[in-house]
Amino acid sequence: MHDFKAAKLKELKTAKNAEILSLIQSIDEFKCQCSFGDRVQINFKQISPQNTQKIEQIAKSLKPWRKGPFGFDDLIIDSEWRSYVKYNLLKPHLNLQGKVVADVGCNNGYYMFKMLDLAPKKLVGFDPSVHTALQFEFINHFVRSDITYELLGVEHLPNYEHKFDTIFCLGVIYHRSDPVKMLKDLKASLNNGGEVFLDTMYIDMQGDFALCPQSTYSKIPNIYFVPSISALKNWCERAKFRDFEIVATKQTDAFEQRKTEWIDSQSLENFLDPSDSGKTIEGYPAPKRVYVKLKI
Repeated sequence: MHDFKAAKLKELKTAKNAEILSLIQSIDEFKCQCSFGDRVQINFKQISPQNTQKIEQIAKSLKPWRKGPFGFDDLIIDSEWRSYVKYNLLKPHLNLQGKVVADVGCNNGYYMFKMLDLAPKKLVGFDPSVHTALQFEFINHFVRSDITYELLGVEHLPNYEHKFDTIFCLGVIYHRSDPVKMLKDLKASLNNGGEVFLDTMYIDMQGDFALCPQSTYSKIPNIYFVPSISALKNWCERAKFRDFEIVATKQTDAFEQRKTEWIDSQSLENFLDPSDSGKTIEGYPAPKRVYVKLKI
């Protein structure tokens, strides 16, 4: 874990990344008001046109923005995903007050910023992406939270310096070649009585089956398994989780995920069969997501 983290920190200091990080750190500490509604919004009490332009320049240099949205006064970072759709599904089931919380695959920290209003004791994000770490540093420069961002993956959790009361692992499991091992790593990282909130794409069919795409699923190359809900439950039982509660299921639609000027690439509309939106471009069933709560 130490060597992996050291390599990531070295990557953070390469020329382009170091330049962006230096620009972020050079921004003056303005008085601002932060709110954590559907959009994480930062409003400045007083800011010069030059600094407004600098903030916009940095934001655009950090494209693509997958998770969000975020706002800086009138500048809106309209991310590919309207991430509040997922968060609002989960929020009625959350009790984070005084808890030590991890967000695994945290991207730029959008969900953790939202969780600040729920008064957790500690928030730690895990994601090996230097790009999203820079986005987090940019937002947190103004929010000034005490969130910890670790350039680590889910496989590093069991050896982390402490365990967690609640772990969020959203949109990660289908990227893992050994999903049961990932679930075991999550379980090993929980305190007694701990819980995991997990979501995955799933195949809407009866039976204990998982789709194993030949090359891509919905144009995504690193998808190993897309399970039925029954198969997902079996994986969780093999990892020795005690409770398996389905919180919600939802079809991914063009309101939640779509192309915007903040990604400069394709999105859901390009991933589906143009003649049948119920199928991916490869001919597989179109993405649906299941959200589950696991306990030990």
